[in-house]
Amino acid sequence: MKVTVSAIKADIGAIGGHTRPSDELLHSVTKTVQEFAPNNLLDYYVGFTGDDIHIVMSHEGGTDNSKIHKLAWDAFTEATKIAKAQGLYGAGQDLLKDAFSGNVRGMGPGVAEIEMVERPSEVFCIFAADKTEPGAFNFPFWRIFVDAGSNTGLLINESLAGGVMFRIMDVMSGKVADLKMWNDKPELEAALMYPGRYVVHSVFGDEGEQILSASTDRLHNIAGTYVVKDDPIAIVRTQKNYPATEEAGSAFNDPHFVAGNTRGSHHMPLMPVKINSSASINYSIPIVSCLVFSMNNGKFTGPHDGFGTAYWDFQRMQAAERAMIMRNQGFVHPATLVPEELEYNKGYEARISKLKSKFKDLEKS
Repeated sequence: MKVTVSAIKADIGAIGGHTRPSDELLHSVTKTVQEFAPNNLLDYYVGFTGDDIHIVMSHEGGTDNSKIHKLAWDAFTEATKIAKAQGLYGAGQDLLKDAFSGNVRGMGPGVAEIEMVERPSEVFCIFAADKTEPGAFNFPFWRIFVDAGSNTGLLINESLAGGVMFRIMDVMSGKVADLKMWNDKPELEAALMYPGRYVVHSVFGDEGEQILSASTDRLHNIAGTYVVKDDPIAIVRTQKNYPATEEAGSAFNDPHFVAGNTRGSHHMPLMPVKINSSASINYSIPIVSCLVFSMNNGKFTGPHDGFGTAYWDFQRMQAAERAMIMRNQGFVHPATLVPEELEYNKGYEARISKLKSKFKDLEKS
């Protein structure tokens, strides 16, 4: 059976700042999807990570299906009315266009989609992040599909040992490059060094089947100015010829540093959190949740909370400790991002402009 899994997310408002959507907001999104589901969806799930609401849907319409994308757009725009009525912060902030134009890509919401021939036991993970950018997933995806030190499956699974194909997007130009493991490994790693520009878009198996899809939109590229961080979402199929679920999940342990955090202007570790976790008001550390699904005939069982077990409490403490060490660096780089990546770069440019007006030759001082 051919099934498409679509995961579409957006920040359309949160309580008291960038914390979490209100219950009424979640109910509104769920209601819109529920009304659309008969005759259109095989199954769906609505949840949140930080202040981002995600809609996970299975259907038979293929990727970039206008009806599915319009559903998500309508769900988010309708709920935005509630966000505004409640005075939620950032109401509708990820909806950067005035009207739907056939596809939500390039309109603000993040999208990950895979059309697949459903396996007898179809398993996949949804990784949903908040307070960070699409390149935050680069290093974990490298660990899953390239690093045998992280994933022994790359040695003992014949399909993975044959090497996958990475599709990398240059988010500044919108162009993509296909890099086949293992010949193109150096070029892949050169790209992944700089996650602000080069981002993992998708991964394909040795027979051309898609294993991974990740959102890659940079909101400041859409809006024309730097607005907010992009909060990526990704689908990763697991088990059998693909990475084991635990191999995919463990790529997020030993939390690595990513761009994001308060005002989208810092480097901080990416903390694995439980499903439906609020963003922290202690510097708003970047977070990622893991929703684990089984699927049969397009019907979901789950999600299981991939980062909900006791082991991940240790990883959360590691992330918290690393976060405080970095924030103790204060405003000095590398604690803060380079100027062009600062979310509030216009304010920084104003400070530098004023500073430049004060410079003069040393002999004249």
